[in-house]
Amino acid sequence: MLDIAEELHHWAEQGRDFAVATVVAVGGSAPRQPGAALAVDRDGTAIGSVSGGCVEGAVHELCGQALDQGTTVRARFGYSDDDAFAVGLSCGGVIDILVTPIGADDPARDVFAAALAAAARKEAAAVARITDGPAELLGRPLLVHPDGSYEGRLGGHPELDRTAAAEAHALLEAGRTGSVTIGADGSRCGQPLTLLVESSVPPPRMIVFGAVDFAAALVRAGKFLGYHVTLCDARPVFATRARFPEADELVVDWPHRYLAATEVDARTVLCVLTHDAKFDVPLLERALRLPVAYVGAMGSRRTHLARNERLRAIGLTEPELARLHSPIGLDLGARTPEETALSIAAEIVADRRGGSGAPLTGTHTPIHREGGRTVAGGISPVA
Repeated sequence: MLDIAEELHHWAEQGRDFAVATVVAVGGSAPRQPGAALAVDRDGTAIGSVSGGCVEGAVHELCGQALDQGTTVRARFGYSDDDAFAVGLSCGGVIDILVTPIGADDPARDVFAAALAAAARKEAAAVARITDGPAELLGRPLLVHPDGSYEGRLGGHPELDRTAAAEAHALLEAGRTGSVTIGADGSRCGQPLTLLVESSVPPPRMIVFGAVDFAAALVRAGKFLGYHVTLCDARPVFATRARFPEADELVVDWPHRYLAATEVDARTVLCVLTHDAKFDVPLLERALRLPVAYVGAMGSRRTHLARNERLRAIGLTEPELARLHSPIGLDLGARTPEETALSIAAEIVADRRGGSGAPLTGTHTPIHREGGRTVAGGISPVA
C-alpha cells in the first residue's frame, strides 16, 4: 500500500472512498512482491499494480465488491493448466491479495491517512496489518513510528498491539517490508497470526563524485531508480546547477572530506567518476571502509591496477579492495555518457538484488528473485 502512498494520500485528502488490494504473500515466479498494491475508488479509477497485468481485472472487481460490502477479504490467484491465461498468473506464480475497503466512516481511516501522509512525505513509518487470522481482525492497521510508538488497534487483546508494534519497529529499523508470524501466546487470540509489515523509509542515497559528463547522465539514472542523488566535486566551475539540474544536492568540496562529514548507511551507493588519483585515492581509502551498499570507480583496467597498488600502499586490505567495483559498470559495450550511466545503474541493481548481469536468454535462474543482498529503500525489496 505504501508503494502508492503519494496518490492515495491525495485521495484521502479529497475524502474519497477507496479499496486497497495489497500483495501479502507470493509463491513461484510472481511478478510483484509483498507490499505491492492496487487501489480503486468509487468511480472505478485505479492506481498501482499487483501483478504486472495478469490479474488486475479480477482484483479491480474485488475492490469494487469490498467497497460495496464494507468487508476485508483475502483471495489467491495462481496458475492452472485449465485457466492459465484467464484469472491466473500465466508465469506460474501464486499471489495472495488482501483487499481492504477504506470508507469515510471507517474507524481506521485516520490511521491509514496518517500512514499515507508520512510515506508521501518520505518519512520513516511502518504499517502492520493482520493478513492471516480471524476474519474480524483482517486488514486493521497499526501505524508504527521510528521511536517505537504506535497508533491504531489491530483488535483483540492490547498485548497483540504491543507485540505487533515491536515486530514492525524491528523491520522499520532495517528498512524492510515482510511478513511476521505471531504465535498463539503473543496474539492472545488462541491461534497464530500473520502480519504484513510495510516499511516506508527515506530514499537511499547515491553520491556521485566528479562533475563530468558521465556524472550528469548518472545523476539522471539515479533519480530514475529512486535515489536521493548528491553530486560532489572540488571545482566550483564544474559543479553547477546549470550542468546538473536534476541533482538533489550539489556540493563543492574535496570528495574525501565531504564523505567524512556526511551521513551514509547500508543502502548508500558511492560512484567515483573523478578519474584522478589525487581525488580517487583518499576518497576510496575512506569509502571502502564504510558500511555502504556499493562502491564503484571509473577508469581503464590500467588505471584500476595502478589505483589498487596505491590503495594497498596506504594500508587497504585485500577484502576491502574486493568491495570495489572497478572498472565501474557492466559490460554493455557502452560508449556514450547515457550508455555508461545505464551500465553503472545496471550493476548497482544487479549487486543490490543478487543478479548475475547475464542475459536472461539461455539462463535458468529465477527471473523474479525473493530478495537481494542489501535493502534498497522505499518499500524494501524487500530483504
